[in-house]
Amino acid sequence: MINPVHLRTLLEVVRRGSLAAAATQLGYTASAVSQQMSALERDSGVKLFHRSARSVLPTDAALVMSRHAAKVLTDIDALLAASARTEEGTSQELRLGIFPSLATHVLPRLLRSPEWPGLGINLHVSVGEPQQTIGGLRTGGELDVALVYQVGQSGLAWPHTINRQWIGDDDFRVVLPKAWGIRPGSVVEAAQLSDMPWIMHHPGTSDAAVIERLFASCNLYPRVAVYSDDFNASLQLASVGLGAALVPELALQGRPENVVVLDVPEIRLARNIFALLINDNRTARVEVFVDKLAGILQEVTGASHVDLTP
Repeated sequence: MINPVHLRTLLEVVRRGSLAAAATQLGYTASAVSQQMSALERDSGVKLFHRSARSVLPTDAALVMSRHAAKVLTDIDALLAASARTEEGTSQELRLGIFPSLATHVLPRLLRSPEWPGLGINLHVSVGEPQQTIGGLRTGGELDVALVYQVGQSGLAWPHTINRQWIGDDDFRVVLPKAWGIRPGSVVEAAQLSDMPWIMHHPGTSDAAVIERLFASCNLYPRVAVYSDDFNASLQLASVGLGAALVPELALQGRPENVVVLDVPEIRLARNIFALLINDNRTARVEVFVDKLAGILQEVTGASHVDLTP
């Protein structure tokens, strides 16, 4: 019989790329994580990792198992949530903070799904940027869960009492006006984009600093035509020819027709998306809610990543 705890640990090892990183996230020692993975290999009869002195790499079997494990664990959480709902006989109030593009392109899909009524959640939503929603958690009463993003390693801080759960990545893409005549999906070197006008974040923000360092590492020194921290505005301004823009895939769900998305191999950047949860308010229903959002996020960004044409 496979232990669900071991499946959760497998997911974190595959997501994080190392036993030590998974241990840090889960609150285990690296040795405990290694023992769990060895036990899972024994129980399943499948080799899950290629081990060497310096690294642990998942096998193809581990990747397949992790994909199925995500669904199995969601089903287990749903079972627990349904049992709790039967026991309690009432819905649970969930006060959610969420950033705009996730609220626009992911949350509505869950609320429209046939599964939503069965979760037994009475949802109250506050839409705002991560700095605002984290503030709601800090005050100890306004929010139960905050869905936030982080670009790079700086710009956000939260209380040590908050549990952080990674739910997905939102890759940035280079967007150009269609009128510039570059074919959608074209592979372009970053240096070729230097002489073009760009729509950039306002200077001084942590995101702007990360992007500036990335561009400099690619010898890309943009000629700034517009400053904008609103991705919808950036897309609209790109569509009328004001400049190129770096936009996350979630925002591309609502992109206008007159833009094209390029592949620039040197520009690899993502928003790491997390759920910040107050431990006292973590229940089976909340876990199911977060897991289902993570699944929809993967579907949305995965589809966007494949389809680069307008």
